[in-house]
Amino acid sequence: MDRILQMILNKILNRVVNRAVDSGIDYATRSGKPKSEMTEAEKAEARNAQDLTKRVKQVRQATRRLF
Repeated sequence: MDRILQMILNKILNRVVNRAVDSGIDYATRSGKPKSEMTEAEKAEARNAQDLTKRVKQVRQATRRLF
């Protein structure tokens, strides 16, 4: 019973940590500014950075599956 509870808690904690990391990366790509205060150039740069982080996450998942 203890083992099952531990597995469930680990899964929940992993999701919480991953979500926190993703939101932190999103915040960093926007240079800490809300979208309403960003210029068009800054928005485009943030979009490019978010696309890059999305590709990095996909590569990370692919390598985890391989190893």
